[in-house]
Amino acid sequence: MRTKESWEKALLCAQAALDKKAYDLAILEVGEFTTIAEYFIVCTGRSDIQVQAICRAIEEVLAKAKTKPLAIEGFTHGQWVLIDCGDVVIHVFYETARQFYNIEGLWGQAPRRQLPEPYHTQAQHLRIATA
Repeated sequence: MRTKESWEKALLCAQAALDKKAYDLAILEVGEFTTIAEYFIVCTGRSDIQVQAICRAIEEVLAKAKTKPLAIEGFTHGQWVLIDCGDVVIHVFYETARQFYNIEGLWGQAPRRQLPEPYHTQAQHLRIATA
């Protein structure tokens, strides 16, 4: 069941990722299709260092919100980092890993959630800047 708190957590994490210049950010509503989470956030970094920086920023904003991830996997290698926050799962990919694993394709039936402003404009700007 989607809650306002889950959506607010997703937005908080999305903003932290965008602040570190994550691009091609998408929020998928997966709650109707799985009990794993309500939302998946998928975004990309241009290097393993940037992937790690995005993840650190997400951890920092969650800590300020007094939320601790249940698990963080893949941080050391910086190719695909999964941050499990229970109702929100964040996938931060290095470019080639994102193409290879194709999370959006695997969850193609899950609708993409439109980001509100100013997040939407920031995400669009980052997508255009990397094209």
